[in-house]
Amino acid sequence: MKTIFSTTAAAIVLITGASSPAWAHDPIFGIGPHVLFKQGVETALELESAQAGDSSEQGMAFHGSYGLTGDWAIGIELPYQFVDENGASESGNGDVALLTKYRFWRKDTLGLQQSAAVLLKVITDTASDGLSKGATDSILGLTWGYEGRTWYRWVSGRYRFNGKNAAGVDRGDKFLLDFVGGYRPNLTSYREPDTVWLLELNGEFGQSAELGGVELSDSGGSEWFISPGIFWTTRNFAIKAGLQLPLAENLNGNQPASDYRARVSFEWHM
Repeated sequence: MKTIFSTTAAAIVLITGASSPAWAHDPIFGIGPHVLFKQGVETALELESAQAGDSSEQGMAFHGSYGLTGDWAIGIELPYQFVDENGASESGNGDVALLTKYRFWRKDTLGLQQSAAVLLKVITDTASDGLSKGATDSILGLTWGYEGRTWYRWVSGRYRFNGKNAAGVDRGDKFLLDFVGGYRPNLTSYREPDTVWLLELNGEFGQSAELGGVELSDSGGSEWFISPGIFWTTRNFAIKAGLQLPLAENLNGNQPASDYRARVSFEWHM
C-alpha cells in the first residue's frame, strides 16, 4: 500500500459551511452533509501522514471551496506528494480533483439540525511521473448528519470507481463506510472558541484488481480503523486533527496492512 507525504497544494473543497459555528463541523476522515452558504469561500491547509509496512506517505495540501447556493458547493484539490515505497522515493504534483456536494434535505429544530447530501468527486490522472496511477477515478458518496448543541452523529458511504490504467489493469473499485460520533463538552457562544471531540469508525472494502479478466492475488480486501479526533473553532477559523489506527484487516495476498494514518487541517471560512 502506497503512503504519501502530500506537501503543498491548493483545493477548493466542498465540505462544510452553515451559518453558525454550532453547525460548522464535519468528520475528519469520513464525510458530512455540510455545504457553504451562498457565495461563501472556504480555504484549508491540510497535512497528512501514513505508514504501511515499508511504505510511507506524508503531505501538505491547500484546499478551498465556493458555495453556488446555500445547498450546493463546488471545489478543486491540487496536491503535492512525497512517497517512499520499499526504499524508492518519489515526489511531485498529485492528481487534481474536482468536487461537488449537494444538500438535498435539511430539518432544523431548536438546538438541532439534521441534513443529508450527495457528493461527487473526480480524481484526474494529472500527477507527476512516478506518482501517476494511470487512470481517472471518481467517487460517489451519500451522507447524513445529526448535529445538536452537545452531541453529533454522522453516517456516510462512498463508492470509488477506479479506472483501468495504461497497462490494462482494472484496479478494482472500493467502498468506504463511516460511522462518527461527536461530543461538545462545553456549550459556547458564537464569539467563543469551541471544541468538539470526535470518534470515527472507518471501513474500507476493496475489490481485487484484474488483468485480462484474471484477478491479481495481492490486491483487494478490507480494513477497519478507529479514529479519534478533535475539531476546534474560533469564529471563522478551525483546526481539525485526527489519527486513524487499524482495528482489523483482511487483505488478500501479500499486502502491507496500515500502521497508522494522520491528518491535520487549518480552515478559514469567508
